[in-house]
Amino acid sequence: VDKVNAGADLMPDPKLKCYLKCIMETAGMMTEGVVDVEAVLALLPDDMRAKNEQNLRGCGTQKGADHCDTAFLTQLCWQKANKADYFLI
Repeated sequence: VDKVNAGADLMPDPKLKCYLKCIMETAGMMTEGVVDVEAVLALLPDDMRAKNEQNLRGCGTQKGADHCDTAFLTQLCWQKANKADYFLI
């Protein structure tokens, strides 16, 4: 997490993928493998929401082999769309 927040690209590690799924489900951003973009946007500060809304909506849900992979692929899309603002919790 610290490496990614310092600018490293997300890596396709199985533990990271399921960590992302857990975070997204716990925060209400994903249910049954479907990303709730409205919930994601609601969690962002106003300035970040305005700057990133189009990209987040464009990414939508990036379907993977399972829910962990879906969370990872969606987060990867977000990171590629605006790396300067991307962060993990």
